[in-house]
Amino acid sequence: MRVIGTAGHVDHGKSTLVAALTGTHPDRLKEEQARQMTIELGFAWFTLPNGEEVGIVDVPGHRDFIENMLAGAGGIDAAMFVIAADEGIMPQTREHLAILDLLQVQSGVVALTKIDLVDDPDWLEMVELDIHQVLQGTTLENAGIIRVSARSGAGLSELKQALEVCLAEHPARPNLGRPRLPIDRVFTIAGFGTVVTGTLADGQFKLGEDVEILPEGIHGRIRSLQNHKRKEESAIQGSRTAVNIVGVEVDQIKRGDVVVHPGDYQSTRLIDAHFHLLKDASSALQHSADVKLFLGAAEISARVRLLGYDELSPDQSGWIQLDLRQPVVAVRGDRYVLRRPSPGETLGGGMIVDPHPKKRHKRFSNQVIAELEMLRRGSPSEVLLQAAIVNGFSTLNQISDKAGLQPEKALAGLQELVERGQLLLLEKGQISPKNDLYAVSAMQWKIETEKLLTEIGHFHQNYPLRKGMPREELKSRLKMATRLFNASLGKWKEEGLLSEIGAFISRSNYQVRFASQQQSIISDLWKKFETAPFSPPSVKECLAAIGEEIYNALIDKAELVQISSEVVYRRKDYDYLVNSLQENFGNQPEFTVAQFRDKYQTSRKYALAFLEHLDKIGITIRDGDIRRLKKSA
Repeated sequence: MRVIGTAGHVDHGKSTLVAALTGTHPDRLKEEQARQMTIELGFAWFTLPNGEEVGIVDVPGHRDFIENMLAGAGGIDAAMFVIAADEGIMPQTREHLAILDLLQVQSGVVALTKIDLVDDPDWLEMVELDIHQVLQGTTLENAGIIRVSARSGAGLSELKQALEVCLAEHPARPNLGRPRLPIDRVFTIAGFGTVVTGTLADGQFKLGEDVEILPEGIHGRIRSLQNHKRKEESAIQGSRTAVNIVGVEVDQIKRGDVVVHPGDYQSTRLIDAHFHLLKDASSALQHSADVKLFLGAAEISARVRLLGYDELSPDQSGWIQLDLRQPVVAVRGDRYVLRRPSPGETLGGGMIVDPHPKKRHKRFSNQVIAELEMLRRGSPSEVLLQAAIVNGFSTLNQISDKAGLQPEKALAGLQELVERGQLLLLEKGQISPKNDLYAVSAMQWKIETEKLLTEIGHFHQNYPLRKGMPREELKSRLKMATRLFNASLGKWKEEGLLSEIGAFISRSNYQVRFASQQQSIISDLWKKFETAPFSPPSVKECLAAIGEEIYNALIDKAELVQISSEVVYRRKDYDYLVNSLQENFGNQPEFTVAQFRDKYQTSRKYALAFLEHLDKIGITIRDGDIRRLKKSA
């Protein structure tokens, strides 16, 4: 699931264009509709030509609501940058572009709107030339420009196609397996209670799961999930998600809080970050300046500690430590924006490199700067872990090659990751960047384990009387090569999650149990066996009486023993015949089918079938028309 965000100057037609694309007008407040100006975030969705459904976050364009815009821009995968053809580049056009660049939104399309208001082709050419010049040097410098009119519908098909291409060329963010939902809207629904919305990052939520809301540490449980107004069993990474949470009151939550799995994240009030001051900034950034931090959907007051500088000049980059007035949830690699509180101005932004520094740094320490530079590039273990996450299931040498580290650094990093449990070896052997042992990140293993248990669980649910899923079917469903499947299966068995019975796989605690109605049918069949235990009902008669599923389940549970295509015995009758054979014929050197038939008062059909079965399993030896017990038997 991907999310597109609008951007652009006020009154350039963002909301109207979203309505034309989706059929849903994103302005939901009466004040917005009355003023015909977006104030709060709006949400809609539509389907691309290739069938992919995408969400849209519509943001305010007015400078007075730039901070609302920032709350919606953090989780988007691509930008629909809206510029009116009759006005061209305007102040918030530039500010929104700067924010997209700071957030490193790597893909986007320029929608040149209101082309129905412009009759002069030369004017349109000039506006497009201005747009190309403004985009130059930003993350959107290669964005295509599509001329559209929300009123007439001109260019809408081309815009959808361009957005499809834009998303296809930029892969989705890697799934780190630790879901977090930055909350951008909180409300209540009668009969349901508290509902929060946001764009889900780094994992998935499922119905019934316990969750924690940070930074306050409030605990609740997921009652229901919705995506684009559809109820879902789970919410996946990148999707616009509404979560109904029980056990939490609406006044306990605010925009900027984050919904997570309990224990997955810790909030922080101190952050190390790399920062770039915009070249258009009105003045230098001073040490100890008061700022507003925009991270995800959060807006937090903070004080800037400049590291290595007394001040940063416009278009200059450097290291800062943010001392936050309130705690926030942050992760290494997150992008952020800083604004001046008064007068309101976007200053710049960058990347968080350490969301949990141990202390306030000495401001002019070469060692501190060197350590931060290393973190920015990534320590060996961090680089290797990222490579493992990107690669998924892969070998140690593939992970090392992806990381591009020197062998000694790769070895130390791999050993550190394995010792910390962040990288799991699926095969036994020596840890080495040159070895081809299969390994996987702990986060990815958690995701694959959930997938495995889901597949096995569905099989047990659909076929409750079968002892397990065929091994090859599970391998196919997990889309694993043979060696990787064998290694993973061994690990899951080692963890006590699976049992393997012959060519079948089941959950370790799974047992076939018959329903009361099924047990009644089985009891009726047992009565037929009791009547003539050594001339029992045939396989065909058993199948007719109880059905194939119950019959196979009794075979799997060894309550029935089928000895030929036609003959089957109850386990206790079969065991009796095998054990009594030694007592009755153990003292005579040989016996015939007829003697066996007469001894057990059965027919030749059953006697012959039973003795041929004993021949196959090595209890008897046939010599013409006679048989002898094998001594070892």
